[in-house]
Amino acid sequence: MQLQLIIDGKKYIVDVEVIEGEEVRMLPDYSELTSTIQSHQAPLPVFLQPQPAAPVSDGLPDEKVCRSPIAGIVQRVNVQVGQKLQVNDLLVVLEAMKMETNITAHAAGTVKCILASPGEAVKSGQALIELE
Repeated sequence: MQLQLIIDGKKYIVDVEVIEGEEVRMLPDYSELTSTIQSHQAPLPVFLQPQPAAPVSDGLPDEKVCRSPIAGIVQRVNVQVGQKLQVNDLLVVLEAMKMETNITAHAAGTVKCILASPGEAVKSGQALIELE
């Protein structure tokens, strides 16, 4: 805090550091005034932790379904119903945050059903391809 003092007609600007809870005495017009300094801190910000999204419950067994690992837009579906698959065959290409993500088969099998189409928005954990 800065105070302006006039002593013998000369002005002084003084920086004063006051510790919270200490008593301060001031003498305006030669009469004594006592004041207690209190700190007025701004409220501290509160940080909330985002709650994880509930898993998508579609009733399909995980070993027979290829799911999206991220939320995004389906760009391409690279398989057809009845197509035989090997592990790591490319199934779907998703776009999220202007980046493409390849979704590959986690198991060998045959495509039973395609559950997503190009242009469709999918959630993380959503079933994309069902295998038999």
